[in-house]
Amino acid sequence: MYSYKSRIRYSELDESGHLRLESLLDYFQDCSTFQSEDLGLGVNCLKERHLVWVMSFWQIVVERYPNLGETVTIGTAPYDLKGFLGFRNFLMTDEKGNRLACANTIWSLLNTQTGMPVKAPKDMREKYILEPKLDMEYASRKIQIPENMEQQEKVPIRPRHLDTNYHVNNGQFVKIAIDSLKSSGRIKQLRAEYKKQVVLGDVLTPYTMIEKGIKTTVALKDGTEKVCCIVEFQEEGDQIK
Repeated sequence: MYSYKSRIRYSELDESGHLRLESLLDYFQDCSTFQSEDLGLGVNCLKERHLVWVMSFWQIVVERYPNLGETVTIGTAPYDLKGFLGFRNFLMTDEKGNRLACANTIWSLLNTQTGMPVKAPKDMREKYILEPKLDMEYASRKIQIPENMEQQEKVPIRPRHLDTNYHVNNGQFVKIAIDSLKSSGRIKQLRAEYKKQVVLGDVLTPYTMIEKGIKTTVALKDGTEKVCCIVEFQEEGDQIK
């Protein structure tokens, strides 16, 4: 598994002094980016080929949120490539090797000129060495949207929401969803299903449904009421899987 070490920074903490969920997601995303850069398949390589990997699904399961200053190891490994789809695991461990969090992700490879999905080129399939799937409980990639959701304050898309592909980064969708909640407990599991790209100038409207003891769901819709992303949070002690 490709990995790197880091320390938990003050800027990454929540009000309780633990790593934020969205910061954990950033660590994982950075890890896959570092691996791609080291393999010569990074941002510039993709731009030259008019390709982009777009996130389709996140599942993050947290065992423990680390504290300020803890040294952690972040790892990632692809475990399957099927046509235009890439499947990748992530793992964060503490200094003793104990699991802090793990994740499953599904990515789609798109041609930026046509917007259509394309099969991974031969060199990608050769350089991304597949490893066995991580031992974790894999949840469905499809998230049900509840009825009678409550509309929250609209969020105009600013430059800070964008990544190098000029669309809203997958982590920013999760941050917008978290900010739409009036309050939330310690999140045990996150699922996020991405359905539509969003760009500068668009406006997202969060719709929320909180089912105590079960789950919290946030649907982010654009100006035409199309769902762009669905985020589901399971708090510690909840029963949903």
